Amino acid sequence: MVAKLLVITAMMFCFGYALVPIYKAICTALGVNVLSLSDPDVMGRSGSSGVNTQVDFSRKITVEFDANARGIWKFKPAVSSIEVHPGELTTVMYEFTNTQDRTMAAQAIPSYAPMQAMAHFNKLQCFCFNEYTMKAGESKQWPVVFVIDSKLPKDVNTITLSYTFFEVGGKVPMAPQASVASGSKALRS
Repeated sequence: MVAKLLVITAMMFCFGYALVPIYKAICTALGVNVLSLSDPDVMGRSGSSGVNTQVDFSRKITVEFDANARGIWKFKPAVSSIEVHPGELTTVMYEFTNTQDRTMAAQAIPSYAPMQAMAHFNKLQCFCFNEYTMKAGESKQWPVVFVIDSKLPKDVNTITLSYTFFEVGGKVPMAPQASVASGSKALRS
């Protein structure tokens, strides 16, 4: 009985060590979890050890950038449009200048056209994720880092990404309105 238990224990121990190569072989054969494997043989077999295989080089999407400011400030994209391949990591800069004579708090809200593109436009970094406080005359540049999913419908060739920058009320005191106060005094006289 002891000999049988020792044999079973040894077989279980050997099976535990064999699981790693079995797992790698199954993942390689099915194409699952290949990116996390650091084995050079696995990467060598795919033939693309340094290339992003998720980029669809067979098509290009034109991405147009738009900026709307709801207030007295300057807000614009650094480029008006670019062409990207689905799956390609892309960075675009937006420029903002507070032209007011006071500190303000603001945040951008994105919108997409056509609407079906929204589900396939993946932003990894965006200034629209945060609210910003800008001093009078201060200028900033912010990146938008995005990837367009390769599952974007084939009939969509152009996507427009539009941001509207709104001032967030109640965060920063409003500037004194001397012109309004003097105007009301003139009306009373």
